[in-house]
Amino acid sequence: MAKAAAVHILVDSEKKALELKAELAKGANFAELAKRHSLCPSGKQGGDLGEFRRGDMVKAFDQVVFNKPVLEVHGPVKTQFGYHLIKTLYRS
Repeated sequence: MAKAAAVHILVDSEKKALELKAELAKGANFAELAKRHSLCPSGKQGGDLGEFRRGDMVKAFDQVVFNKPVLEVHGPVKTQFGYHLIKTLYRS
């Protein structure tokens, strides 16, 4: 079973996600932005979701983590929770 680890920032609008993605592109610290802006409880840990298996997360989230390039920020990805910026740290 495929496993991965990722960090994410969850916000309530695509506009906010795009603003944060622009800050990241300019070199902002992912963990700091997650602590300040993420609506997910993982924000307190800098957006760290730890390790999880394919299928543990909602489909749209899973597709990014298990298919897109590692160590790049992807999104905004819309789920029922809001808009995510996702960075996969590794997968196996």
